[in-house]
Amino acid sequence: MYHLPVLKNRRTLLERAEKFISDIYFTDCNLRGRLYGDSCPLQSIDSFLSSKRITFTEASNQTFAPYKVGDTFGPTWWTCWFKVTLNIPESWRGKEVHLRWESDGEAMVWRDEQPVQGLSKEGEKTSYILSDCLKDEEPHSVTLYVEMACNGLFGAGQGSMIAAPDPNRKFSVQKADLVVFNRDVQEMLTDFEMLIDIVKELGEGEQRGFQALFTVNEMVNLCDPSDPSSFSRAHSLAHTFFSQRNGDSQHVAHAMGHCHIDSAWLWPYEETIRKCGRSWVTVIRLMEKNPEFVFTCSQAQQFQWVKSWYPGLFSEIQHYVKKGRFIPVGGTWVEMDGNLPSGESMVRQFLEGQRFFDREFGIHCNEFWLPDTFGYSAQLPQIMQGSGISNFLTQKLSWNLVNTFPHNTFFWEGLDGSKVLTHFPPGNSYEMKGKVEELVKTVKNNKDKGRANHSAVLFGFGDGGGGPTQLMLDRLQRVQDTDGLPKVQMSSPDKLFSQLHADSACFLFLELHNGTYTTQAKIKQGNRQCETLLHDIEIASSLALCRDKTFIYPVEKLQELWRLLLLNQFHDVIPGSCIEMVVDDALRYYEAVHQNHSNIHIFFSKINEKRTPHCFFIFRTGAALRLCLWSPRFKRKLPWCVQLCHGSAMKSSRCTKALVHPIWVSLVRVPSIGVSPVGDTKPVAPVTITGQADGTLLMENGILRTVVNKDGTLASLYLINANREAISDSCHGNQFVMFDDVPLYWDAWDVMDYHLQTRKPVVEVVQPPHLVYSDGLRGSVRFTLRISDKSTITQEIIMDAMCPYIKFNTKVTWAESHKFLKVEFPVRVRSPNATYEIQFGHLQRPTHRNTSWDWARFEVWGHKWADLSEHNFGVALLNDCKYGYSVHKNTMTLSLLRAPKAPDVNADMGTHQFTYAIMPHTVTWEQRHCNSENHLSDQGSLALRSSGETRPHPSGTHYVRGITLDFSPFQIVSLLLVF
Repeated sequence: MYHLPVLKNRRTLLERAEKFISDIYFTDCNLRGRLYGDSCPLQSIDSFLSSKRITFTEASNQTFAPYKVGDTFGPTWWTCWFKVTLNIPESWRGKEVHLRWESDGEAMVWRDEQPVQGLSKEGEKTSYILSDCLKDEEPHSVTLYVEMACNGLFGAGQGSMIAAPDPNRKFSVQKADLVVFNRDVQEMLTDFEMLIDIVKELGEGEQRGFQALFTVNEMVNLCDPSDPSSFSRAHSLAHTFFSQRNGDSQHVAHAMGHCHIDSAWLWPYEETIRKCGRSWVTVIRLMEKNPEFVFTCSQAQQFQWVKSWYPGLFSEIQHYVKKGRFIPVGGTWVEMDGNLPSGESMVRQFLEGQRFFDREFGIHCNEFWLPDTFGYSAQLPQIMQGSGISNFLTQKLSWNLVNTFPHNTFFWEGLDGSKVLTHFPPGNSYEMKGKVEELVKTVKNNKDKGRANHSAVLFGFGDGGGGPTQLMLDRLQRVQDTDGLPKVQMSSPDKLFSQLHADSACFLFLELHNGTYTTQAKIKQGNRQCETLLHDIEIASSLALCRDKTFIYPVEKLQELWRLLLLNQFHDVIPGSCIEMVVDDALRYYEAVHQNHSNIHIFFSKINEKRTPHCFFIFRTGAALRLCLWSPRFKRKLPWCVQLCHGSAMKSSRCTKALVHPIWVSLVRVPSIGVSPVGDTKPVAPVTITGQADGTLLMENGILRTVVNKDGTLASLYLINANREAISDSCHGNQFVMFDDVPLYWDAWDVMDYHLQTRKPVVEVVQPPHLVYSDGLRGSVRFTLRISDKSTITQEIIMDAMCPYIKFNTKVTWAESHKFLKVEFPVRVRSPNATYEIQFGHLQRPTHRNTSWDWARFEVWGHKWADLSEHNFGVALLNDCKYGYSVHKNTMTLSLLRAPKAPDVNADMGTHQFTYAIMPHTVTWEQRHCNSENHLSDQGSLALRSSGETRPHPSGTHYVRGITLDFSPFQIVSLLLVF
């Protein structure tokens, strides 16, 4: 009697099974080749090309011309609309019929004037189901429209994904026909795929892997691809294997459909609107067929876009939200960057997000959802708790280059002690595909084994959108409870976090993407300026309402402006890791915010009914000063108002030209928040500038004495009353330095530690320091350095009377490639830690690099200032629009400009203007906070309190826009008026 041989060679059995379902080998006789049955051509395809993104109604009324499959169209970012007419053969009755559509762009199918299906070859969606089982009563003649975007799922990078887009790329449709889809073949393919992956992932050391191997081999023996009647026995074997259950102790994977869509990245904002439509309508179709399917979705802005552009789809989403299956998460307007937005902006993200979700869906998000971001502010736990959020999900920290983060589930404790339960999906991805590899990785990577036995599995194509597919759902269904793998259950964030328990605390620091603190300097500058402006409009409106109860607070307008700013704080926009089109959009949105000064003017109109002609007033909002001039030539019109800016240039709200001719300089006493008339206060000591025999310039104001070298560096910065020198021995302050800046891959994102080995001081002097202005209240010197034959630095060093710091107004003409410009201040201070301003607080980081964790922080982020202090002496480095710092040992460094070439080949090219300042002081950071009698004013000078009365310190204060430490009730302001 014949006996089947016992085959034990693992490789041959495994490869045999792989070839049986291959889409490359033996497709003429294997199972994969039977996935599609009969096919027939479409009756007609016509097309219409548009340079703009237009509505369906507008597109359907255009004139369409015949299109032949394979013909090209474009270029990049255009839209090609197709009108598709088809007739389903009568002989296909009872069969599953698909429109097969394979193209190299992203597409949306429209039927009966509604979006019904997203299509993308990259997202494994290449067909639209016309009928699950064709019936006589169903229409056999159908007209569809296909809206095709001339870009891929990840834009249109030329040569690589993150390269700048190819503006001339052409696109085509490779397949467009009607096909019979063999669902039973697809079911068998899924069985084979999951078993083969179990063999591979469990390996030779696991018995369960060998059980899978022999099961799949026997299935090949039983399954005849040409005979569907043979499928049932093979499927029965697979079912028996998958039905062998786990024990109660097995890890539980909480599977949630997800579709992370970057609000802008390698494509512009407008394309994101369509990505949301394509992705979410596909999710709705999946929900109709899969009653257990649960989908999580963040970013209120994207919901708002869909509501505006696809109201029918939005209604369907609301329906499934009520059912608890389409779950809005996150509670923020967008998934913002976790470092760069101000504290007020962070709060507004949650305020606008939670309000939107409550109004549109009647829900309040309990979790902050930020899977993809480039850093985590230590202030976030407090802001989350204040927004009614106690859980946090993120993933990006798994990208750490040097150190492996030690937890996946833990309590994150913020600056004030607020705690939030935090979870990093141990599979290290927010776009899983439901594969065995990901489930095994989820268990193996869990760093909290024995303490946390639950974790998230977020499945669906992400970043560029796309979301889950039916195949992903089928995979996860196969292994819901299969011995050897974690248990899989469709879940929700609430169910997941209710199961998680953790007992550790830590701060978070991402060891990659620290170049994003500097890339796209104009975006960072626009963000800082707009944050200040919106704050000022709120203050002015509140004061106006106090003075006039009939004043209408501009609630709707402010919400509109805030939402523009919040949108630009998305984690690929404000960091600068986006294409040039997005940069242009962002700068345009900043300009839209800047154009709204009207409420500040209205406030001035209500200050005093008895106005004195040609009377100047100062309006201070804590973070900014504004000057108002009453003049009879304006009669009853709004007052003339200027924003006080750096140096000798200001901008009028009634004129966009820079005003550069100084009239007079005055010292003015101004409250922290409020209005004060311009008076004339004499300085304790005038500013003097003296040329010395060695060619250096000596600047002095009674508080500071500095020596400016012939190359613009500082040879000395002396705090007179303290008798302390701030610049380190044999070193120069204000030293510009250049570095080579070539990361491993992520160009706009990363700065690698090895760039520090390429330091080159900028030493070529084009114009040495020379006197520009001096009248006793202000003195300034200007110089120019050459960086290269294409780039220069022109800087004005400014010293004001009664001012405890020196400002550096800087103009850089920048045309470099893969270079990094910084400025250094080696100071005579020793401390193991430096202090950096963050949202509503400060954070200390080490100045040494003794451990790998310390070394990874060679470039860190902060907001308006960094401070290095020892007992009774310290130095603060302040700025108006920069975010990248490094304090190593006693050298304080501010990062100024980068020059990456991907994804924006023109990133940061052009002219930049910014200001930073250096301030030595005798009161340490801790003393400023602990001593209630002494604290820093808005600009860093000392105010004394006694008996409830405030009097300015003799040093006075001087305003530098955007530099904020703490508020004091009054200050002396050195005011430069210009016309």
